[in-house]
Amino acid sequence: MTIFGKSTLLAWAAAAAAAAFALPSAASAQATRTWVSGVGDDANPCSRTAPCKTFAGAISRTAAGGEINCLDPGGFGAVTINKSMTISCPYTEGGALAGGNGITINDSATATPNTAVVVLRGLDIFGVSPPSHGVRFVAGAALQIEDSVIRRFNAANSFGVSFVPSAGNARLYISNSLIADNGNGATGGGVEIRPTGSAAVKAALRDVRVQNNANHGVRIDSTGTTNTGGVVVSVEDSQIAGNVTGISTNSNTIFMTIMVNGSAVINNSGTGISSSGASTSTLVGNTTVVGNGTGVSAAGGAVIRTYGDNRVDGNPHLATPNDGSFTLPVLPKK
Repeated sequence: MTIFGKSTLLAWAAAAAAAAFALPSAASAQATRTWVSGVGDDANPCSRTAPCKTFAGAISRTAAGGEINCLDPGGFGAVTINKSMTISCPYTEGGALAGGNGITINDSATATPNTAVVVLRGLDIFGVSPPSHGVRFVAGAALQIEDSVIRRFNAANSFGVSFVPSAGNARLYISNSLIADNGNGATGGGVEIRPTGSAAVKAALRDVRVQNNANHGVRIDSTGTTNTGGVVVSVEDSQIAGNVTGISTNSNTIFMTIMVNGSAVINNSGTGISSSGASTSTLVGNTTVVGNGTGVSAAGGAVIRTYGDNRVDGNPHLATPNDGSFTLPVLPKK
């Protein structure tokens, strides 16, 4: 039997402790808050004193539920997010100049799909050739976009925000943001909400400017999903202007309820508010619909109801009136 002295045991203990500190676990290598800088380097640990160069470089060093911040102005590139996290750059230029998709949210290949909650705040997401979508949501639990600009994703079928979950009960929130100059010709547009597979969607747009997009301003479509939870969307205190169709809704047997309140749907070259499909109910209150090719239009059994305090006039401007009409009597205010 070998007997070790006290000094030997103490030396081994010290060596073991040193090894433990020298080889941190993967979890401890990820920080709750990381930083990017225009003069950073993705070989850095993404700390405030040694920031990374890109969002893609920082994401692998950011723990689930953590946050990436911009230390100074820069273009930080495209990124795919597969876990709960925040990218927040409200006090400086947080640019993402992107061909393809600017920011993609997709946790479908993880151990816990459809659970990621992602917040994007204070970003300038700009499309370059060839662009796809500004923000593309494929799988997750929720996406919140605040105080951001998403523009010029202008290839065929491109949208500024494309929210297309295929499973789960997904949530979308957009506030105080500009979504402009997206889409191409008769395709694409500003915001697309189009669940597929077994997904249901609840969404709220507040103080959003959806402007000068090539086709749809806001497109809401439930024809690709089987989830009877359906689609419920609120558009409030927003401006939908200079697109082809302002707000477009389309359903099959899956119900959709759309509320448009306190908004301006103006100067769209086609229809201001267009609803199609017998399972669509669009409710409109305190909203201005003016300067569009057609004011409001319902087809295929869709319903567009009014609270009686809207201004639907001058569609189109200085031409034969084509305001359209609401399809059911005035709703009582409660």
